[in-house]
Amino acid sequence: MATWKNLDTLASFDKLCSLKNHVDIAAALSGEEGGKRVADYSTPMAAGLNYNYAAKEVDETVLSALAQLADEAQLIDKFEELYNGAVINTGENRMVLHHLARRQLGNPVVVDGVDKREFYVAQQKKAADFANKVHAGEITNEAGEKFTTVVQIGIGGSDLGPRALYIALENWAKANNTFKMEARFISNVDPDDAAAVLASVDLAHSLFIVVSKSGTTLETLTNEAFVKDALTKAGLNPSKHMLAVTSETSPLAKSEDYLTAIFMDDYIGGRYSSVSAVGGAILSLAFGPEVFAQLLDGAAAEDQLATNRDLMKNPDMLDALIGIYERNVQGYPSTAVLPYSQALSRFPAHLQQCDMESNGKTVNRFSEPVSYVTGPVIFGEPGTNGQHSFYQLLHQGSDIIPLQFIGFKKSQLGVDVDIENSTSQQKLCANVAAQIIAFACGKEDENLNKNFKGKRPSSIIIGDELTPASLGALLAHFENKIMFQGFVWNLNSFDQEGVQLGKVLAKRVLAHDTDGALKVFSDLLNI
Repeated sequence: MATWKNLDTLASFDKLCSLKNHVDIAAALSGEEGGKRVADYSTPMAAGLNYNYAAKEVDETVLSALAQLADEAQLIDKFEELYNGAVINTGENRMVLHHLARRQLGNPVVVDGVDKREFYVAQQKKAADFANKVHAGEITNEAGEKFTTVVQIGIGGSDLGPRALYIALENWAKANNTFKMEARFISNVDPDDAAAVLASVDLAHSLFIVVSKSGTTLETLTNEAFVKDALTKAGLNPSKHMLAVTSETSPLAKSEDYLTAIFMDDYIGGRYSSVSAVGGAILSLAFGPEVFAQLLDGAAAEDQLATNRDLMKNPDMLDALIGIYERNVQGYPSTAVLPYSQALSRFPAHLQQCDMESNGKTVNRFSEPVSYVTGPVIFGEPGTNGQHSFYQLLHQGSDIIPLQFIGFKKSQLGVDVDIENSTSQQKLCANVAAQIIAFACGKEDENLNKNFKGKRPSSIIIGDELTPASLGALLAHFENKIMFQGFVWNLNSFDQEGVQLGKVLAKRVLAHDTDGALKVFSDLLNI
């Protein structure tokens, strides 16, 4: 059984700390040796992706120290315990099983006589069968007409991941003739969100998925009521337009208000739930169950790589440990995720939740304070838009912010134009290649306003094309990276107590149970 220890008690961490500022990446990437480094510092991922870390501040000495840290922290042993059903979520006394929704990596996990892999597969089949019947016109509106739009009502993990994945595959599905239904999302309790979405869809031909594990999420139930009101006013029966994704014990599970209920459980946290029914229902309706299955296959293949004890053959653990070096040795406070793909425009927002909700903590898994920094701030936008926004600070700001680029050789739609001897896709790829070198090597100028110090580390994940399989691999890579970092920091990365306090106070405000500053703020907002 793995032993859980704080990072600063590990001898390998002391050695790693002695390697602060060990590598000058500007020098490392210069000349012919720089070209060889780019070719060598690359690790294959699943689905044709590659993780390239040539522009990171590491060399063989640092990588050796990171491998020692991985061994001493027992990262693979802890991952094995996780996917074999150990109670890894100590805060809520739960197992952590999102990997099991993709593939069974280890032993059967049985809870109360239920094989959890069989449970997840059964719910995937239920979502697939429902989607196929909708596509075939076997499930229709009351007039016998096909549904053309699906709208997901959820918040947090019930929105961010599925929305990011839908946007990522929308153009691919259209180019590959698998696009079935337009998908929209309602998340914010701000009434303008729901009103705008409802105004943009044909209610008579729209399905609505209510996603809430407990069946009690305030924002989701409020938006559900908003939608039901709109359907009723349009002369439509809400129960003929709605389905639920929820737990078997929630009040939504057996309600006659829904066409069907597809189940999730307590062992897959919201921010990891895109591979469960939370993402499966809407993506199967939007693109077909086969496309969702391809996404799961890509994720499962990346998970398999994450079981490798050899750091240099485990891109997820390697990325995680380089991140530990940057955060805890180099002292960098943030990480920017920069996809050079418009399809991944919402992927950084999903990773904000996944990373910051998981590892944004100052106590370890035993509820004891830690004396070192943990999760970084995550932010990002797609290139090249970001270049004309916050890259100024990334290049010349006072903080060094590590960068994670994502790039693809081909576009999804294959529609392009050749201008000045290059296509738009070539211009996009040229920009990301140029940015890596510009950040690492900089440019000297006597005019300090035009001087670039460089030494800004980055990595890049490169693939041929963003497909369901490569998207699944990309999703699993970052989930596993977050998991490994949580293990190193000795955190419980699978609860989220930090989101609760505001919710509790909001209920007090709505009940007019306030005094002092909270009452005055409530009065200022006319509550």
